[in-house]
Amino acid sequence: MYQDFPVSFGPGTSGIPTDVVSYGPDVGTEDDFHLLGDLKGKRVLELGCGRAQRSIAFARQGATAIGVDFSPEMIDAAKRLCERERVRVELRRSDLADLAFLRVDSVDLVFSAYALTYGRDVERVFRQAHRVLKVGGSLVFSLRHPVYDIFDDNDVQRPPVIARSYFDRATSSEQRSGEIVELHHHTLADLLVGLVRSGYRIDTVIEPEPVRGPPHLAHHPASRFLPRALIVRARKEGF
Repeated sequence: MYQDFPVSFGPGTSGIPTDVVSYGPDVGTEDDFHLLGDLKGKRVLELGCGRAQRSIAFARQGATAIGVDFSPEMIDAAKRLCERERVRVELRRSDLADLAFLRVDSVDLVFSAYALTYGRDVERVFRQAHRVLKVGGSLVFSLRHPVYDIFDDNDVQRPPVIARSYFDRATSSEQRSGEIVELHHHTLADLLVGLVRSGYRIDTVIEPEPVRGPPHLAHHPASRFLPRALIVRARKEGF
């Protein structure tokens, strides 16, 4: 399942901090990976922003932050959080692959944390991000590792159980803040080949080990054998 953090870093934040950019549940933060660089004065687009915790973190680092999410409930919650945190973020309700409101070559960084699984056509998302990125700009994303998708890890007390084929691309669903949303499995080849076809140069691929944290960040036994998350940075090169 793809869920928000099971811990809380502040009231109403669903466990996702607003002072540092997080890469996913029990994965780590920008302080661990150093993939984004100095964001002061940069335009940063977050795809699948949810309640905009990461976009708020971008803005606090001096960036002009733009958050996109397909859920009206998430956008409404993001607006409330931005008001409470007194941080300005431009918020848009849109499909992740529909970025027509942004000009070509107008964004320095596109970021997405655990959201690409909500997109059926991930290559189209990559192409749209490539269109709006400036030459030399980066697309940085994280998601549940495609290989880890084969496991059912809902019960941390149960040994690893293979629940699906790695090559099974059938759509599944989950409840996200009261909404039923579709989940789409993308293989490693889908992601990496899709990036190359869309005109990126991949310069970083990270398969982080589980972060050792408080006891309530329970580690499923499957994480001892396979990486739980995948993090990728790819750059838009000139032609």
